[in-house]
Amino acid sequence: MAEEEGPTVELRQRRKLKSSENKESAKEEKIRDTPMPERAPKHVLFQRFAKIFIGCLAAVTSGMMYALYLSAYHERKFWFSNRQELEREITFQGVYELTHNNKTVSLKTINAVQQMSLYPELIASVLYQATGSNEIIEPVYFYIGIVFGLQGIYVTALFVTSWLMSGTWLAGMLTVAWFIINRVDTTRIEYSIPLRENWALPYFACQIAALTGYLKSNLNTYGERFCYLLMSASTYTFMMMWEYSHYLLFLQAISLFLLDSFSLEQSEKVHEVYKIYIFSLFLGYLLQFENSALLVSPLLSLVVALMLAKCLQLNVKKGTFIAKIMKVINFYLVCTLTVTLNIIMKMFVPHKENGHMLKFLEVKFGLNMTKNFTMNWLLCQESLQAPSQDFFLRLTQSSLLPFYVLVLIICFLSMMQVIFRRINGKSLKETITLEDGRIGGRPEIIYHVIHTILLGSLAMVIEGLKYLWTPYVCMLAAFGVCSPELWMTLFKWLRLRTVHPVLLALILSMAVPTIIGLSLWKEFFPRLMTELMELQEFYDPDTVELMTWIKRQAPVAAVFAGSPQLMGAIKLCTGWMVTSLPLYSDDDLLKRNENIYQIYSKRSAEDIYKILTSYKANYLIVEDAICNEVGTMRGCRVKDLLDIANGHVVCEEGDKLTYSKYGRFCHEVKINYSPYVNYFTRVYWNRSYFVYKINTVISFQS
Repeated sequence: MAEEEGPTVELRQRRKLKSSENKESAKEEKIRDTPMPERAPKHVLFQRFAKIFIGCLAAVTSGMMYALYLSAYHERKFWFSNRQELEREITFQGVYELTHNNKTVSLKTINAVQQMSLYPELIASVLYQATGSNEIIEPVYFYIGIVFGLQGIYVTALFVTSWLMSGTWLAGMLTVAWFIINRVDTTRIEYSIPLRENWALPYFACQIAALTGYLKSNLNTYGERFCYLLMSASTYTFMMMWEYSHYLLFLQAISLFLLDSFSLEQSEKVHEVYKIYIFSLFLGYLLQFENSALLVSPLLSLVVALMLAKCLQLNVKKGTFIAKIMKVINFYLVCTLTVTLNIIMKMFVPHKENGHMLKFLEVKFGLNMTKNFTMNWLLCQESLQAPSQDFFLRLTQSSLLPFYVLVLIICFLSMMQVIFRRINGKSLKETITLEDGRIGGRPEIIYHVIHTILLGSLAMVIEGLKYLWTPYVCMLAAFGVCSPELWMTLFKWLRLRTVHPVLLALILSMAVPTIIGLSLWKEFFPRLMTELMELQEFYDPDTVELMTWIKRQAPVAAVFAGSPQLMGAIKLCTGWMVTSLPLYSDDDLLKRNENIYQIYSKRSAEDIYKILTSYKANYLIVEDAICNEVGTMRGCRVKDLLDIANGHVVCEEGDKLTYSKYGRFCHEVKINYSPYVNYFTRVYWNRSYFVYKINTVISFQS
């Protein structure tokens, strides 16, 4: 037996040796046959350098000009520099409290930095002190200067992204033009400067720009490393700046997962991005006072599921039937693991996730009905409604929407064509050239197509999410019309023969954006200049008088009660303690808001008195605008929603008619008769506000 096994083993060793020699010789021949890259001539290097230099200069200039435009427009709209400090704070509508204290909300100790997501203000205050700016500039100017500067970075990042995708900085210029012209739908910076999204979205735009470069197939090692580092830093910063950032990154992770499924060559890069997500989530958890919302976020569950699924994957030859089956199984496995892990995390990790958001979505999509005041009040908010026709009309008038739809259709169909070929096992070229006319084969294009479809689907349901989607629309539309590849893809489908397709694609990629740019300049540039020249009037003397009275007449230890929006302004402008704040991520504060809003319902004076004293309130402020509100949307006035919640009106479902034996409190308390004067004493009023002192000793009068 040993003699028979000897020749067999020797034969196997010879075969292995022969096969290894064949492989080595094949590699040597491949290396020998591969042409060595020739060094580019000096004039070519100069052209490349000039193109990059001009593009970078245009990108930075665009961002700086936009920041200066915002500053000038803000000054013209509010006369900011000519106003007193109190008036500036009212027009500013921000929050300065950066401490952990029990002097903001009565009977409640809050971590203001955590609950109000005041990390941007904390960073701004550190910079303000560290740079010595406190001796040069007022805090409010330093603050808005940072925010406007971030908006400039936002625009620059969009510029760079469209440039990376199209290969020409002309696309970046068109992106900026569309962004500014449609700024009513691309940003809320004009309405409220300190919104968290105004701090966070610039970093998200930088992350998308870095991700776009990172996914490109022809990126060199140094460029790939730079994009990876920039992506890591911007992802973490974005997560720190906005409490809802992990939801947006969840959509991005879904886009990358689908990209990984469709574009096999980018698998390793995509999994490197997953590692960035995990690192950012855990670092954010530690630095955000152990924020459990990050541990139970769908983003973490999805990324962990993807990592586990990768470990379970088998090496199967691509294109085979078994490989296709494994892809389907992998997809099902990831979805199942994501849901399972999220349920398990919520079972074992103590969290205060926004449960009211899930209830809101149930009611929004008609899966449930409710009479709850908070739910119905949220449903009535304009930003949570479906987009109006005016939104689409504005995008169409600026020519943005038609070109976006055209670009999206071409990219999507090309992407599906490439995916279909891969499913059928057809080999595709690794390097895509202009002549191929296959724009849907580029990984970064596949990612952007999927991502914009996901964002667009959400924006079609909730108008407030259009501020995430519309900048994307500007960038994608500009990239498409400036990309010769997109035109070449279209010509390939049309089988154009009369004119050389490559030449025509190059001509159109220059001519079309130029024509669009000139038409936009002619129509919209005069309007922008007019806005900067006109002095707009902001006049709110009633609010200024109210704040002045509080600062001069109210005791320092006084606690004020009223609508959450007004309480936020009082806390900002005066520093006095309040019963509630306009925060909608805290269940306790939501309940407080609903209880305090009862001052506009048909409840007795005694009921309102008990509610207010339970929160240790000393003063009550009734707003005439809410008490006598004439709403345009049926059933969305605060008093209507309160009547529905309290059962004081007939509902459409056919409930029995019930009346309250009490009049509306906000009306009755103004008349100054018993029993209202027993509980409340009016101490100040003007055309908009009525301030009542809540009596500590009740003296009943006949």
